[in-house]
Amino acid sequence: MTRPLLFLDVDGPLNPYAAKPERRPAGYTTIRASLRPGRPLRVWLNPSHGPALLSLGYDLCWATTWMAEANHWIAPVVGLPELPYVDFGADLFAERPDGVHWKTAAIVAYAAGRPFVWVDDEQSPADTAYAAAHHPGPALLHHVDPRLGLREEDFTALANALGGLVTRL
Repeated sequence: MTRPLLFLDVDGPLNPYAAKPERRPAGYTTIRASLRPGRPLRVWLNPSHGPALLSLGYDLCWATTWMAEANHWIAPVVGLPELPYVDFGADLFAERPDGVHWKTAAIVAYAAGRPFVWVDDEQSPADTAYAAAHHPGPALLHHVDPRLGLREEDFTALANALGGLVTRL
């Protein structure tokens, strides 16, 4: 049996970028990622998140603007192996008139009917409706507060969701 996918955003869930800029959250470490020429990007990451995500029982996949760069900058710090990623290509940051997030269609297409959870800080009811209308399998969009990042309650919710996704296969 194929395990459900867990699509994982970086900024918001793993990097609580909206936290008070002068106070790194407890348990987090700071990296400086040089994704583009110029000044490095400050990123806060919690090394306990990788093992916690791996223990959930999902097949993990990056769903982030970092795309392949997440395997270089993020995965080693949080304790994740190299993961597949959704390549957003030309749709990166493309606005839609229907209010659906620019990631949503690509995530639904990548899932190709497999049950999935999408962990992000930017979904809306429009994205939930899009997934329900265009994805034949079970799907759950899990919102994470970008001021807090993933917390124990999120891991509990993701663990509990797995049972519902598997029973609906």
